[in-house]
Amino acid sequence: MISETNPAMPQWLSQRARLTPNRIAFETKDEQLTFNQLLARVRQAASALRSAGIHPSDHVASLQGNTLACAVTVHALMMLGAVMVPLNTRLSVDELAGQIQDSDCRLLITDQKFEQKASQAIGRINCALIHTEKWTDCEPSPDDFDKEIQLGNPCTIIFTSGTTGHPKGVVLTYGNHWWNANASLINLGLSPDDKWLCCVPLFHVSGLSILMKSVIYGMPVYLQKKFYPQGVNQLIMDGGITHISVVASMLQRMMDALGNQNTYPKTLRCILLGGGPVPKSLLQRCLDQEMPIYQTYGMSETASQAVTLPPDYMLEKAGSAGQPLFPLQVRISGATPHEPGEILIKGPTVFSHYLNNPEATREAFNGEWFHSGDIGYLDEDGFLFVLDRRKDLIISGGENVYPAEIESVLNGCAGISRAGVIGIPDTQWGRVPIAFVSLKEGANFSETELINSCKEHLASYKVPKRIFTLPSLPENASHKLLRRKLYKDYEKMNRVK
Repeated sequence: MISETNPAMPQWLSQRARLTPNRIAFETKDEQLTFNQLLARVRQAASALRSAGIHPSDHVASLQGNTLACAVTVHALMMLGAVMVPLNTRLSVDELAGQIQDSDCRLLITDQKFEQKASQAIGRINCALIHTEKWTDCEPSPDDFDKEIQLGNPCTIIFTSGTTGHPKGVVLTYGNHWWNANASLINLGLSPDDKWLCCVPLFHVSGLSILMKSVIYGMPVYLQKKFYPQGVNQLIMDGGITHISVVASMLQRMMDALGNQNTYPKTLRCILLGGGPVPKSLLQRCLDQEMPIYQTYGMSETASQAVTLPPDYMLEKAGSAGQPLFPLQVRISGATPHEPGEILIKGPTVFSHYLNNPEATREAFNGEWFHSGDIGYLDEDGFLFVLDRRKDLIISGGENVYPAEIESVLNGCAGISRAGVIGIPDTQWGRVPIAFVSLKEGANFSETELINSCKEHLASYKVPKRIFTLPSLPENASHKLLRRKLYKDYEKMNRVK
């Protein structure tokens, strides 16, 4: 009898290697791996991790770049039944230590590039460290790993900041990843020649979802260590790339490098464009050059994309994120067509729960409907228009930046009475954070010192680009910060200039 609550499937990589052993799984600048070769490396890594004391259901953190070793890590942990916690490599040591501790990780896996940062992070907590290069010293054990996975079991924990600025661990099950991959497949289709270029970080849900698609579809992925537009364009022109995931700032840089007289070959059939609002000028440029743009809306809590707009509607429904993918439902709380409200999402890609945070989990759900915290509306045809990626969220180059997290650091600095952070437009990154502070009586103000203090505690993309002083910060009767008035203050400052 099949379990209705937690159905089983064959272990994904083992099944893929059995079905299509000689098909290419990964490409990099230096090498190619078939699924059979990938399986051999994964078994070796899984053996090393088991020797290090990792058991099913253990939480294991990863601090790695976009490398084959990182992809092997993902599959090795799935083979062991352990839960992967991918860490943002741009976080500060304090932030990394906090997330490792919050997720109860027994082990941190790292590579040569991030070894020093990893060592500093675990030096403050009780967590072991293992280097991916150590795996080559381990003999693969017999193939006695679990032959099945349960779709209801946790697979990954991805940290995402909440409105308070404190990171929350989004627990995604195998089923969440399975349904996301299949929802995308129904939407985009699949061709034998498909190859997905992964130039987004593997610690993000967007990058991780590409790895899941690869093993489920049997599709090759080209891993690029770091995004740079000329290299991406060259791969698209010469490397047979059919799919790529980007945010608006990345696409803008790609098109600037491409030039107005050139366009991508017809072999590129999908540019999946997420990460926040897209400038109309960029969309028009894509239309003029017949780019296959698929605007999309999603988040960690939905295992990546949940709503997608195909190129056919890019002009007719300009500004829309599209319609929900096949297995999903989207509605707006208490709203009629064109009336803004909170975006609610229901379906099998929606996450299980927030790790060790039952209160936040309760607040996020109304029955099976997930409250995204984002504001948008549906038009008369059911197309979603996202108005704001959460009330105060700043999306900078595709990275989520929450003002409260930056304010917490600034409020801890000597001489600061109160801090407030907003996002302002930026031609390169879309939006960047700036801060306003009021000073305690007799305190001196040094913008440089405050920015340096932020750099010690925050990832670089979270550090305010400018810090200004005000006699006092605007607040309501409950003494809550009124950020909308800070925007007005900033506008006044620019008018004076």
